[in-house]
Amino acid sequence: MKGRKGTKVKNKKVIVLSVLGVFVAFLAAGVFGVVTLCNSWLEDLPDYQNADAYNTAQPTMVYASDGTTLLAEFQLENRDPVALDQISEYVLKGTVATEDERFYTHSGVDYLGVARALVNNLMGGELEGASTITQQFVRNTILSDEMRDISFKRKIREMYISQKLEEQYSKDEILLMYLNTINYGSGAYGIEAAAERYFSKDAKDLTLNEAATLVGIPQSPTYNNPIDYPDNCLKRRNTVLDRMVSNGVITAEEADAVKAEPIELNPSEPSMTGILAYPYFTSYVRNQLTNPEGKYAYSTSELFKGGLKVITTLDIEAQTAAEEAAAEKEEEAGDPFEVAMAVVNPENGYIDALVGGRDYESSQVNMATGEGGAGRQAGSSFKLFTLLAAINEGIDPETLIDAGYKVDLEGGEPVYNNDKADYGTRTIKSAFGVSSNTAFIRLLLSVGVDKVIEMAHAMGITSDLPAVAGLTLGIGSVTPLEMADAYATVANGGVHYDPECIISIEDKNGNVIVDNTDPTGERVFSREVARAALDCMEVVIDNGTGKAARPDNGQEAGGKTGTTDDKKDSWFCGVTPQYAVAIWLGDRSDYSEAQATTTTAASVFGDFIDKMISPTQTVKFFEADKPEYKKDYRDEDNHIGGYYSSKKKKVDTEVTTKQDDEETPEGDGDENGGNEGGEGNEGGGNAEPTPTPTPEPTPEPEPTPEPTPEPTPDPAPDDGGGEGA
Repeated sequence: MKGRKGTKVKNKKVIVLSVLGVFVAFLAAGVFGVVTLCNSWLEDLPDYQNADAYNTAQPTMVYASDGTTLLAEFQLENRDPVALDQISEYVLKGTVATEDERFYTHSGVDYLGVARALVNNLMGGELEGASTITQQFVRNTILSDEMRDISFKRKIREMYISQKLEEQYSKDEILLMYLNTINYGSGAYGIEAAAERYFSKDAKDLTLNEAATLVGIPQSPTYNNPIDYPDNCLKRRNTVLDRMVSNGVITAEEADAVKAEPIELNPSEPSMTGILAYPYFTSYVRNQLTNPEGKYAYSTSELFKGGLKVITTLDIEAQTAAEEAAAEKEEEAGDPFEVAMAVVNPENGYIDALVGGRDYESSQVNMATGEGGAGRQAGSSFKLFTLLAAINEGIDPETLIDAGYKVDLEGGEPVYNNDKADYGTRTIKSAFGVSSNTAFIRLLLSVGVDKVIEMAHAMGITSDLPAVAGLTLGIGSVTPLEMADAYATVANGGVHYDPECIISIEDKNGNVIVDNTDPTGERVFSREVARAALDCMEVVIDNGTGKAARPDNGQEAGGKTGTTDDKKDSWFCGVTPQYAVAIWLGDRSDYSEAQATTTTAASVFGDFIDKMISPTQTVKFFEADKPEYKKDYRDEDNHIGGYYSSKKKKVDTEVTTKQDDEETPEGDGDENGGNEGGEGNEGGGNAEPTPTPTPEPTPEPEPTPEPTPEPTPDPAPDDGGGEGA
C-alpha cells in the first residue's frame, strides 16, 4: 500500500512540474514574442537625436485649379520661442504641477503614474492619462505624424524616445522645448505666442491668474480656449490652481484670491491667415477646411502644421473676369454700394470664382458666402423655385394665369405688382418674364409653399426659408453662392451638385487623401422640366426685366432679376451651359430709399459672360422634349383653376404692358414696387385670394401656343414685390 501511495505522489509531482514547465515555456515564448514585436516597432524611428525633428510644422500650400498659382500659405507665424528666464515662474511651476508632478524624478516615463491611472480607470474612476511632459513633447513633435494613432505601437515608440531624450537633455531643457511648442489654441503654439494671443503681453509678465489660465489650455486646446469656451476655461484654471496648491507652488489663500477673479482677456488678432491672393475665395477655402461640422474638419494644428497641398477649384480667368465686372459696377453705383458674386460650374459644382464685396481686409465679411455676416433677401430671383415646383408638378408654363395688379390674401395685406401694374391674364412664362408678383403668389398657392421650399432645398438652398406666400417674392435671406449653386441645377439638366471649392488634397508625403475630381450629383428633376424652365428664363433676358444681362457675344443665356422693396438689394441670377452666376448689388448699411442707386445687378452678368466666352466659343443649351403636363389643374379656358380672378380680361402675352414713371439707365427695371403696407405675406398659406368683380364678358382670343414676348420702346416694367421681389 505504501508503495502505491508513493507512486501516486511521485506521479502528481511529475504532472505539476510538467504543467509548470509548459507554462514557463509559454511565458518565455510570450515574453520573447513581445520583446521581438516591440523591437520591430522601434526599427523605423524618426531621427530623435536631431533637434530639427522637434519642429515638424510644415505650411499647407493652397493652389488654384491650375495647380501652380499659389493662393495661400497657411503656417504657424505666431510661434515665438523664448528662453527659460523669459517665462513666468507661475507658468514653469504650474505646468509641472498640473501636467507632470513627478517630472523632476522620473526618467521620461512615469511608471508609477501609469499604474495609478490603470487602476483608477479599471475601478471606474475619472479617466486619467499618464503621459509625462517629455512624452507629450515627443508626441507633438517627433511623432506628430502618429498623433492620432492610439495603438500600443505608437505608445511604445513614444515611451522609448522619451527615455532617450532624458539621456540627451536636462529636465529644464525638455520643459523649455515643451513650452515653446505646445498648442495653446487659437493658432498659438508656444507660451510666448499664447501670452500675446490672449493677453497681449510677454510670457515673463503673466500674472498668477493669467498663467493658470494658459497652463490649463493644452489639455484640450479647443474646449479650454478662453475666447470660445470661457466657462470651460474658468473651471480648468481653478483646477490648475488647486494642483499648484497641492504641490506647494502657491498657498491656498493665493488660490482662493485668484478664483474670485474673472479671466480678463486682452486678445490680439492671430497672424496666421497666410492668404496671398483672392481673399474672398481663399478665406472660404480655409473655413471649409477647418469647419468642425464640415466634411474636412481639419484641426488648426493639422492645417497649419501638416504640410498639406490643396488644389482648389478657383479658375484664375473666371476670378479675374468676375472681379473686373464687379469693380466696374461698383464704380458706376458709387460708394457704399458693393457687388458680391459667385460663379459655379453646372457640370460638377466647382466654384470657379467668388467676389464678396469691396474690401475683405477691412470688414472680414464675405457677402458671397455669408461668412462674417448674413444672407440677403433675394427678391424675385426666388420665383424660379416656384416656377420649377409648378412645372415639376405637371403645370404647363403656357397655362394662363391672372397677373392683375393685386391679389388679396386671407389674414394678410394684399400683394401688388410693381407700381400696381396690371399685366392682365397671360401665360405663366410671360408672367415670369415681367416678374408679376400677383401671378406668382397665385402660382405658389396653387402648388403649395411646402413644394416650393422642398424644391429650393433640393437645388442647394441651405438657409432656413419662411413657409409663407411671400416666399416666392424672395423674403428669405440667402447668399449668392447658394443661388448660383441652385441655378446651376437648371443649366445641368436637373442634376444638382453641392458647391465644392477643393479638387484634391495631398499630405506632406504626396499621398492623395482627398479626391473630388469625380463628384457625384443628385437628380432633382427631369431634363424635360429643366428645359421648360430654361425657356422661361431665356424670356427674361430676351424681352423681360433682365434685358441688360444679355451677353453681346451671342451666347444663349437665361436668368431672373430680383430687387427688394427698399432697393437695398438688387440681384441677377443667370446661367449659360458653362456657368451659373449669382450677383448681388447693394449696401449693407442703413440708408433711406431716396439714397438707393438707380443701377441694377443685371449688366454684371452680361459683362462677365462676354469676358469669358468669345463669339466663336458660344454653346447652345441642351434640348429636351416637353414634360408630360397634367390636365386637371386647368379650367375650360386653360387657366389655373380657382386662383385667377378675372378670366374674361383680354389675354396679354406681351412682356411689357406698363412703363416706369422714370426711365432706368439699363432698361431692366428697378423691380422695387410690390406690396403696400408691409410684406403682405403672413397668413398666406394656401388660402384663396378674394376674387375681384368680373367685368362684362368680351370675346376671348385664342392664346398662341408659344407666345414670344416683345419689348416696347419704353423701359421694361419694374420687377418687384413683397419684401424683396
